[in-house]
Amino acid sequence: MSTDANIQTIACKPYDDQRPGTAGLRKKVTVFQQPHYLETFLEAIFRTVAIEPGASLVVGGDGRYLNSESIQVIARMAAAHGVGQIITGRDGLLSTPAASNLIRERRAAGGLLLTASHNPGGPNGDFGVKFNTATGGQAPESLTEAIFTASQDITSYRIADLPNLELSRLGTQECGSFAIEVVDSPAHYAGVMERLFDFERMADWLRAGHRICFDALHAVTGPYALEILCRRLGAPTDAVLHAEPLPDFGGFHPDPNPVDAVHLAELAQSPNAPDLIAASDGDGDRNMILGPGLMISPGDSVAVMLAHANKLPGYKDGVPGVARSMPTSRALDAVAVSLGIPCYETPTGWRFFCNLLEADMIGLCGEESFGTGSSHTREKDGLWAVLFWLNLLAAENRSVGEIVATHWREFGRHYYQRQDFFIEDASRATALVEALRESLPGLPGQRVADGSIETADEFCYTDPVDNSESRQQGFRIGFGDGSRVVYRLSGTGTSGATLRVYLERFAADPATHQEPVTEFLAPIATRAAQLAHIEKFTGLSAPTAII
Repeated sequence: MSTDANIQTIACKPYDDQRPGTAGLRKKVTVFQQPHYLETFLEAIFRTVAIEPGASLVVGGDGRYLNSESIQVIARMAAAHGVGQIITGRDGLLSTPAASNLIRERRAAGGLLLTASHNPGGPNGDFGVKFNTATGGQAPESLTEAIFTASQDITSYRIADLPNLELSRLGTQECGSFAIEVVDSPAHYAGVMERLFDFERMADWLRAGHRICFDALHAVTGPYALEILCRRLGAPTDAVLHAEPLPDFGGFHPDPNPVDAVHLAELAQSPNAPDLIAASDGDGDRNMILGPGLMISPGDSVAVMLAHANKLPGYKDGVPGVARSMPTSRALDAVAVSLGIPCYETPTGWRFFCNLLEADMIGLCGEESFGTGSSHTREKDGLWAVLFWLNLLAAENRSVGEIVATHWREFGRHYYQRQDFFIEDASRATALVEALRESLPGLPGQRVADGSIETADEFCYTDPVDNSESRQQGFRIGFGDGSRVVYRLSGTGTSGATLRVYLERFAADPATHQEPVTEFLAPIATRAAQLAHIEKFTGLSAPTAII
């Protein structure tokens, strides 16, 4: 669709709040429902990215409220800007990792992903739009800043007059020189997974009587889990809970963690718990892994994956290196040292892994917020992580608990916990951060509670691929006993501010490996609260969530 007669130019005014965060623009649904709000942001993307005429664009989302309507708008605007084809999943559904794979395999110019990830959905929930580049990865900060700059000068947008596209019908629909292709995304994604994992061995493990429970939380991974776990691996259909994607996620909070998915934590503690319990989030890029009586922390999960990667078909030759975000526990570092491969420490945000992946410097990576991935995609991948653990259980023929206990005996245990302090008045969070920043030079050598501070800095990252620099990426406080506290403000919410405090304490002695996490880390939590004067600045005497 490229004739001027079919394209309208609509006058609008710029919005001043369209600066994307680490994973796109996330706002309340009601914000996106303002007149021309979505169109203004999309216009800024199209003007900044300058997609070549006739190119393809992958478009899809996690099925949350506004998903389908927004795809129709994107299609009309894409046609007006010369895009030749958009590729989407049935009903406009694409998990974030599946979209990343499609971008790469179809050599698209990029992708527009409609998601607010793990944030709540529904009319009163959140919505989001992010642009992924032709690599399949998230846009770099330089590009998102350019998009924001462009958004401040928008006074009109271009949109084509197209009929509503049928998102439920597989195949290609043509509208003049513009087309939309609706693909069977779960089948395509399953094909990718079959190249990485031993489906026959996993099916045999399930046939032998082992059980899995995967909770899709009425988010996007339901159809993918049914395709792989049930249709291809033979698990019973009731092994996948809440499989139908719903605009409000059926009232579930689409974040797989023991606070928001407490029913899974309770299932793991039940007498007849399945051998593997797992969940993914709204857009399918996060994961939670549990076994009977045990939840695996994100840092332990990626460390165990690395230690056993060569036992799985897609990773039998090992990986060139690994990476973790700075706040993530250092369990991964210990395994990397044993294998003689580099372990890179990056800021939080998956885009920082993408350069390392593109340069073939790493093949496995993970972050503290229940995200894990590998070189098969340029996004973290929740269901992939579940299949990795399922394949590992089948290959080892041992339980989750036995695998983890053996890992701790060999590498020691990195006790780890995240404490969230949600602060309604964001200015109070900013004041805490500024005060902590000012105190950093004088902290080494001081004592706080029962600990002596050895190191204190604000993390600054220099990308080893392009030498770009990212400053003010969180505070690292190291103590003489080897424990660590990290502070950072979260960038994924749509209101207020969340101070995330990460606690880490290493235990080499196996006799201490079964200590309750909160009790073992209590002294470190006391240090963290006193050092940052959390109650003074926030008014909170305890975390609003412990994960």
